[in-house]
Amino acid sequence: MGQSMIDLPSRLLLNLEPWRNAAHWRIAFSGGLDSTVLLHLLAHLAKTEPLPPLSAVHIHHGLQAVADAWPQHCQSVCDGLGVPLLIERVAVRPGASLERAARDARYAVFSSLTQANDVLLTGQHRDDQAETLLFRLLRGAGARGLSGMPAQRPVGQGALIRPMLDASRAELEAYAQAHQLRWIEDPSNQDRQFSRNYLRHQVVPVLTERWPQAQVSLARSAAHLREAQGLLDELAQIDLAQASTSHDFQWLGLPSLELAPLTELSAARQRNAISHWLEPFTRLPDTDHWSGWTDLRAASQDASPIWRLADGELHRSAGRVWWLSGRWLRTPVIGCEWQTPSSALRLADNGRVMLSGQTPVGPLQIRYRQGGEVMHLADRGHRDLKRLLNERAVPGFVRGRLPLLFRGEELLAVANLAGLDGPEHGAWKLHWQPTDEDQGLS
Repeated sequence: MGQSMIDLPSRLLLNLEPWRNAAHWRIAFSGGLDSTVLLHLLAHLAKTEPLPPLSAVHIHHGLQAVADAWPQHCQSVCDGLGVPLLIERVAVRPGASLERAARDARYAVFSSLTQANDVLLTGQHRDDQAETLLFRLLRGAGARGLSGMPAQRPVGQGALIRPMLDASRAELEAYAQAHQLRWIEDPSNQDRQFSRNYLRHQVVPVLTERWPQAQVSLARSAAHLREAQGLLDELAQIDLAQASTSHDFQWLGLPSLELAPLTELSAARQRNAISHWLEPFTRLPDTDHWSGWTDLRAASQDASPIWRLADGELHRSAGRVWWLSGRWLRTPVIGCEWQTPSSALRLADNGRVMLSGQTPVGPLQIRYRQGGEVMHLADRGHRDLKRLLNERAVPGFVRGRLPLLFRGEELLAVANLAGLDGPEHGAWKLHWQPTDEDQGLS
């Protein structure tokens, strides 16, 4: 017996089986057909099945006057079913895509509400999945985009689940009519200006007239592509493991990869590995902007190429690529007096420095490299700082922010670099913590 032959309530229960032990099931309730059916199904199942506590949340965007009546409608539906309802009002920043801005505002609320072991349930169905696939296909999406909406993904500290992706809109309508449910028809769903509505009203009906199984087939393709994307993710992990080598600058606390193992891969495998690695840090570039990676990789040995992305920069230095963002991209303020060297000194946009051992005498100052600095080494006489940094292969982007300890015009120490971080016999040492512990990788 095929999955579609099982009645809607049983199928829903089957899809939600893995989350039966969650702390809380919260339904994203717009008041439209899909979420009304989902809410009704769950409220009725809860009478006979041991389910987690149920509640609903309605997000009021206030984008159209007619929407002002919706919270009241949602409240009366929830009261009738005995399900607690939370109404959250959000302000949508008008911009290029109103649909997207409204979605971002919704998901910000969903994230903040979803605690550990909570489940947020949304009502998307198979027709939505087919529209998503067509919409993304027309925008030139890759395998990840064409794998459609996942049945589950993380949200906040819990999970977002779409338990009705295997049901059609027609099935939901039949259920709603059989149970005499009332739901809101959002007038913006008829607005053909919106690409999705154009697909829904103009394109999909023509397709299904010729290919009645079109939506089932599109959903099947999305599932195949999701599996393909899973394999690409596994391949990326294998390739990244080769490039995630240890190095002398772990203390920087920065994400980095060794370049050599990556350059041995085909161009497509490089892009796959790098985009997998970058995904937690930044919005990824579209296909046309991957030339930045090619330039970074191909630049001459003595160059320090940079690839600028939406939320930070990729630098190549000392045989590695490094991800820099936030304070790493701000130039630290030049120099400051160190009044009490016995305690740590906070540096603007550059973590903090501290001394261990006997504090050196003097009026002490922390400065940054300007060029032309010379340091006296017991065994080697006077040496150019530039040369000393070259010998230790210090990454280019670190050189301008390495704290230097001066007494008057005498350069006493360079933080964290063995042999340069204090006197030869170790009476004291200069330590630099580039990012505050509580800051993590941000």
